[in-house]
Amino acid sequence: MTTPPETERRDVVETVHGEEVRDPYRWLEGDDEAVHEWVDRQNDHTDRHLDGDAREDLAPRMEARAEVADYGVVVARERGYFQRVEAPDEDRARLLFRPRLDAEPDVLADPNEWAGEESLDWFAPSPDGSLVAYGVAEGGDEQYDVTVLDVSSGEVRDVLPDRGRTGPDGLAWTDEGFYYVATGSAADGEQLDKELRYHELGTDADDPVLTDEVGEHVWPQLETEDGRLVVAFHQGWTTSTVHRWEGSPTDGELVDVVADADASFRPLVRDGVVYLRTDYEAPNARILACDVDAVEVDPDDLREVVPEREAILTDAVLAGDSLVVHDQRDAHSSLSVYDLDGGGRREVDLPGYAAIGRGALRGHPDAPEAFFRAQWFDRAPRVSRLDAETGETEVVSERETTDEEIDLAVDQRFFESADGTEIPAFVVHREGLDRDGDNPTVLYGYGGFRVSLTPSYDRFRTPFFEDGGVYVQANLRGGAEYGEDWHRAGMYENKQNVFDDFHAVAEGLIEADYTSPDRLAAMGGSNGGLLVGAAITQRPDLFGAAVCAVPLLDMLRFHEFLLGASWTTEYGDPDDPEAFAYLREYSPYHNVEERAYPSVLFKTAEGDSRVHPGHARKMTARMQHATTGDDPILLRTETETGHGAGKPTSMVVRENLDRWTFLYDQLGVQR
Repeated sequence: MTTPPETERRDVVETVHGEEVRDPYRWLEGDDEAVHEWVDRQNDHTDRHLDGDAREDLAPRMEARAEVADYGVVVARERGYFQRVEAPDEDRARLLFRPRLDAEPDVLADPNEWAGEESLDWFAPSPDGSLVAYGVAEGGDEQYDVTVLDVSSGEVRDVLPDRGRTGPDGLAWTDEGFYYVATGSAADGEQLDKELRYHELGTDADDPVLTDEVGEHVWPQLETEDGRLVVAFHQGWTTSTVHRWEGSPTDGELVDVVADADASFRPLVRDGVVYLRTDYEAPNARILACDVDAVEVDPDDLREVVPEREAILTDAVLAGDSLVVHDQRDAHSSLSVYDLDGGGRREVDLPGYAAIGRGALRGHPDAPEAFFRAQWFDRAPRVSRLDAETGETEVVSERETTDEEIDLAVDQRFFESADGTEIPAFVVHREGLDRDGDNPTVLYGYGGFRVSLTPSYDRFRTPFFEDGGVYVQANLRGGAEYGEDWHRAGMYENKQNVFDDFHAVAEGLIEADYTSPDRLAAMGGSNGGLLVGAAITQRPDLFGAAVCAVPLLDMLRFHEFLLGASWTTEYGDPDDPEAFAYLREYSPYHNVEERAYPSVLFKTAEGDSRVHPGHARKMTARMQHATTGDDPILLRTETETGHGAGKPTSMVVRENLDRWTFLYDQLGVQR
């Protein structure tokens, strides 16, 4: 056992809304030499803990599982099919194109041949597929240059540097160019500043700004048909407004299509009709429609196409003259196909606890076909083609099965939370495992921002299953597993429900003889890192270890950094006295006290442009100072990466080695 590095305490005391708040480690929010030296010492301390027999044993097992192909969802256009594919011997995914599904692909862009740490994180083909735009970021910082490529010749048509957090949802094509959303840079602290712009192909001049009155907390979604633009401005995660650009691409104005309503709207456009996936008076969501030329339509006057049902309508795409609808029931997926008037429903067969992730369902604009990437806990992801006319599917990309795959048991159990709410959780382990109350177990959760935790395949979990581990994924309030009501039950002043749900699942696993507190670990990242921070400060007795990645932990200052101000629509604003009171009640950083804590591995990244690494730094220092036990409090800071996007496979292997070595050591996993 090694002693953690000394951390200087510098008294910072503020009176906020009448309460004295102490922050002795605020200096760790900085970016000066003293902070970098402290980070280096912490990384060295973590290395000393993680370099050992467990890591030596796990390394070849992890590396072998990295040497497999990884397939992104196919995106279809008139001229052919686009797909990101990472080959077994490559570190990053290439962008491929094939004129037919059975044709050999052409490589449009290969980040493995680029200098530095650049990654190709997204792409957006033009309507006919003759051009494709793609986003390139350095070191996972999600600050994108946009490249436009001619698909036939492979020549670069245009490069738009430094467009910030733009992405495929914020880019929509016309015949002569595309509308897109640009943001300020993370380095300048201006990521929340957004502009709607138009780029005319072949021009080098600055793209005209159509409007910069987008709003600090608004995330735009752009859709075009025949060059006509429809825009949804998403105010946080609960409210949207829908507009149409009236006029030429460079000379016009935004016209309201749907009048204001306390609901979210996500548009699709086809044949002069705007189809809106919405939770307006439908917490499980439905699809409404109106003419694209409509002005200030009252939501009550929108035409219903797909009604609300018990299942949660999660996504919808257009495939020729059909709507393909993705539903979730008890946190796993189903697909169905409708005519554009809402009739002719056809079910699509998805076996087992299948999941289709965000952006993993894509429709062909001009043909009755769609593509989706499905995954399960117990089988690798596969990309399939759906015939929208028959409902039949065929696999088009699938990872080869290896001899190392094992038979897994996947079950969904329900646990009663503090207020009586039933909380589902997926429980996964090796077939035939004894429930003897002593199995090493990892409990993973998120619980926020309408994110549904659905079945997921992770090849790096396989050694843990082989060695008798149990993996549990909890579906906490704050997500969208049961619609908008489920989300709202875990936001603002209701956030404690999320933590209570997590604790209830932990207690239920112990009562059901899956595990014991000494052999149970909490794990989560980002908003899930906040969850883990709350778990170890509120119920340290329930856990023997915790992995807390890229976390929010200082809930009184989160809005001061990077994208934090945009999250006040989920958590509340600390500048508001009422919100401050409930944020202070659970803020992990402010609830560390002198006592024994379970072992914790905090993980953060220097290039994180979403959650400031100061959260993990300050929490590490405070817990190292406060804990009276012998269990280690560790911090791993990654360089040349960010919140998660764009990581090369070699880095993913290294991070998984850190995570699982720590868990093997702290939970006593027998190899």
